Amino acid sequence: MEARAIAKGVRIPPRKARLVIDLIRGKDVLEADKILSNLNKEAARLIRKVLTSAVANAENNAGLDKTKLYVKTAYINEGQTLKRMKFGSRGHVDPIKKRTSHITIIVSEKN
Repeated sequence: MEARAIAKGVRIPPRKARLVIDLIRGKDVLEADKILSNLNKEAARLIRKVLTSAVANAENNAGLDKTKLYVKTAYINEGQTLKRMKFGSRGHVDPIKKRTSHITIIVSEKN
């Protein structure tokens, strides 16, 4: 049995967030939470929220034990890109791409 949590449209570039999510993939939920709480990155705070939500879904909806859970799958997909313009030198316009992410975490119980 497994439970999942998804956060869509999170305002952090996927490239930056993937550096953090690679650290917790396959780890116990308690160990992953400790890793995320000690990282000094904005992505760690956002991923920790999704991990907490996935654990709560596992406990409340699937009736799983929190101490036996581990991060089965964790990935970040690219979301919508907000396109903005910035005026450059000599009257031309520079594009600014503000990227967003979709964070997905699936937790499962160890056998």
